[in-house]
Amino acid sequence: MLVRSLGLAATLLGAGWLSACGANLPPLSADATASISTEGGASGAAYPATTSEKAEGMPSPFGDPTATAAGGREVIQNPTIADIMAPSPLPEMSWGRTDAPVTIVEYASLTCPHCSNFHKTTFPELKSRLIDTGKVRFILREFPIGKTSGNATIALRCAPPDKYLDLYGKFMEQQASWVSQEVRLDAIYAVARQVGMTRPQFDACLQNQGMIENLKWVKDRGRKLGIVGTPNFFIGTKLIKKELTFAEIADYVEQASRTGTPTAAASP
Repeated sequence: MLVRSLGLAATLLGAGWLSACGANLPPLSADATASISTEGGASGAAYPATTSEKAEGMPSPFGDPTATAAGGREVIQNPTIADIMAPSPLPEMSWGRTDAPVTIVEYASLTCPHCSNFHKTTFPELKSRLIDTGKVRFILREFPIGKTSGNATIALRCAPPDKYLDLYGKFMEQQASWVSQEVRLDAIYAVARQVGMTRPQFDACLQNQGMIENLKWVKDRGRKLGIVGTPNFFIGTKLIKKELTFAEIADYVEQASRTGTPTAAASP
C-alpha cells in the first residue's frame, strides 16, 4: 500500500521537514513559503548557508540506534578518495569523463532551495566550461531531507538514466508546485510524468523496497562522510558545506589540479 511505502520512505530517508534558503535567492511563491521553516524554527528568519538536518532533533536512522542528530554518529575524519567513492548499490549519476583531472560530488535534496538555485544559476556554466571540456567529472548524490524529498527522490531514481538529469532539473525548477509540508503524491507525480513516467510506474516505484534500502545506503554513506545538509560538495577530497558560485568552484578546481589532489579515477 502507498501509505506503508510513505512510512518506510520517511523512516529510511529522513524524518521531518526542513528547508533553508539564502537571503540573496529569489523569493518563493506564497504557498511554498508558508510551508518552509528555518533551521531555528522561526518562519521568515534569515536562512542558513544550507538546508540542514540539525534542527530535526530526531534519532539517526543509521548506525548506533542511540545516536542522535546532535552527536554519536559515526563520521570518517579526513575521508580519502576511496572512502568517498566506496562502491554503491545504485549507479553513480555522473557527467563528464571518468578520468577527468578533478571530481566534484554534490549531495543534494530535491526540496532544498539552495540546491535549486545552484542547479539553475551555476550548474549550466559549470557544465559548459568544466564538465563538457573534460576538466571535471560531476557526480550527483541524493541526500533527501524530509518526507516530501524522500518520496520525490524515489521517483527520481525510477526514471530511466538518460532522463535522470532532466527530471532532477524539473523537480528543482518547479519546487513551488510540489514542495509542501505534507506529502502530496499527485503533485510529485505531475512533475515525474513530464519525462514519460506513467502513474502505475510511479505508484509501483514508491513501493520498491529495494530502491528505498539502496537510497538509505547512499544517504548513510553521506552522513559517514560528514554530510549534514545540502548542498554539500566534495571537490577532490575537500568538503565544502555551502552553495558554491562558479567562481568558487573554478578556484577549488584549480587548487586541486595544482596540488595534484587524487581524483575518483584513481580509486580502486
